[in-house]
Amino acid sequence: MMFEEQRRRMVDLIASRGVKDRRVLEAMANVPRHLFVPEEFRPLSYEDKPCPIGSGQTISQPTMVALMTEQLELTPQSKVLEVGTGSGYQTAILCELAGSVYSIERLSSLADAARDLLKQLGYSNLTVRVGDGSAGWPEAAPFDRIAAAASAPLLPEPLILQLAEGGRLVLPIGAAEGQTLVLVEKKEGRVTARDLCKCLFVPLIGSHGWKEGSITEIDELKEEGRD
Repeated sequence: MMFEEQRRRMVDLIASRGVKDRRVLEAMANVPRHLFVPEEFRPLSYEDKPCPIGSGQTISQPTMVALMTEQLELTPQSKVLEVGTGSGYQTAILCELAGSVYSIERLSSLADAARDLLKQLGYSNLTVRVGDGSAGWPEAAPFDRIAAAASAPLLPEPLILQLAEGGRLVLPIGAAEGQTLVLVEKKEGRVTARDLCKCLFVPLIGSHGWKEGSITEIDELKEEGRD
């Protein structure tokens, strides 16, 4: 009951900060965020802040998860690529709203833990694999929607190529010390990008992102992603 009340207050806070999509708010109310947070941080599960999940990664701030998800404009038919499974929390939100979710995580320990928990929670419209998220998932493409919970120095070309016509992609772009959350749309073969807000995410490590060891890691308690 304690967590249920805290989760309700979290959703109320998210709504007060401008997220209006009813389905997104319902998904945030349905997913038990505390199960995706390490035991020692569970009292902080429903505060509007990121939490460490190990391996130098974080579970994203709830308002950021809601904002990114709302911008995707998901439908029950959407086929989604998630870059950066992390704890699996945003993965669960996507599974609540989309038809199918493909999630890539470069760290096998996180991928395995997230896969097990999501299976326990009953999500069957999901495939998780270990790999380079910056390269996407070409054999499963195209995707109606793509969400990246880690920051790239530039827009990764493979993700654009794997975005379906009429698709939407949300990801943070910028330097290690700060990024901009960007919405990318593909219409009639043309790609447009629009800035949404300032943000701070962990780096997207990969062949089309940051090279391993090329940037200084940010204090994980200050980061807003990745999930």
